[in-house]
Amino acid sequence: MQRGHNRRLDFEVDKLTNSIENTLTGENVETEIVRLRLEDETILRELKWQFNWYKEFHEPNTEIHALIAKGNPSVWHGLVSASDERDHLFMHLIESAPFNKGRDKLFDGVMGNLVAFLCMASFEKGYWGNVVFDAKTRLIEHYEKTLGAQRITSSRMFIGTQEAHQLVKQYFPNFEHDRNRL
Repeated sequence: MQRGHNRRLDFEVDKLTNSIENTLTGENVETEIVRLRLEDETILRELKWQFNWYKEFHEPNTEIHALIAKGNPSVWHGLVSASDERDHLFMHLIESAPFNKGRDKLFDGVMGNLVAFLCMASFEKGYWGNVVFDAKTRLIEHYEKTLGAQRITSSRMFIGTQEAHQLVKQYFPNFEHDRNRL
């Protein structure tokens, strides 16, 4: 079993939006997802987030992607790390920026956006949108309701093709994939 496959995720999907939504104005902000590169290493080292993203960046066979508002690449609204398991993507970590957490958060939709991105990447790799992750027990029902995830084991969850398709269409309506796989 590889690193991170025993780490149970503890994230809440606050709202499924079609980008990210300003909690004060209700305005939708267009987003992009960018893969972090070596030059982002210094920023990761200095982040004051819950997880050690600098350490995660150096894990083998793991990619980290950041959610940004279009035209503003210097502000990361959330991060997600995943590895390619040859028939699905495995989500190791996911986190909203501190300013997008709690009662006073600035934007809704960050987590849904990041999960939808992984589903889209899974479709692009020919994995039918399949994404797997380990969940904290108290959030399993939440993931079943919000993401359509299903249990594989007591804590391992799976987002299958149909559910992945719905999430991808929510956030990336122009994405096309081989519909014969549905």
